[in-house]
Amino acid sequence: MDEYSYELKVPRDRIAVLIGKEGSLKKELEEQSEAKIDIDSKEGDVVVTGKDSLKLFVLRDIIRAISRGFNPEIAMQLLKGDYSFELLNILDYIKNKEHLPRIRGRVIGKNGKARETIEQLTETKIVVYGKTIGIIGFIDDVAVSRKAIEDLLGGALHKGVYRMLEKHRKTSKIEGFSI
Repeated sequence: MDEYSYELKVPRDRIAVLIGKEGSLKKELEEQSEAKIDIDSKEGDVVVTGKDSLKLFVLRDIIRAISRGFNPEIAMQLLKGDYSFELLNILDYIKNKEHLPRIRGRVIGKNGKARETIEQLTETKIVVYGKTIGIIGFIDDVAVSRKAIEDLLGGALHKGVYRMLEKHRKTSKIEGFSI
């Protein structure tokens, strides 16, 4: 049987989170995915190897989510088949790196209000970490959340984005009742 592997880079400040208290998270991830995780704490290099390519793919996303600022408990939701993880690079949406703090601020909002509103209206979890924005939630909800964030990154007004999210939420609730 073939063995598959992924190599990942994890920021040094997230290595301890990935390992967990006395290695507990690393051990749990290895058990859940039936894979081996090798971590170079000094360099931030992580290599995952295993025989089940699907479980390894999910493990890779869990590690990427943790490395981009998610709480491990939230990242572990990716083990459920109907959850997904999206990672947006803010630099893909701006012309000048000097605009990064302002653009990050648009997504976060005053005291985290914009991020929180998008999370509530889409039932997702969002983390803004460095130059990236991570989203975890049900597959359809993540797609809607991504669209809202991309609209904000593109300069859309917050109230317009919220209106779109509320409209989507109402239509999805109505569709949910008609099944």
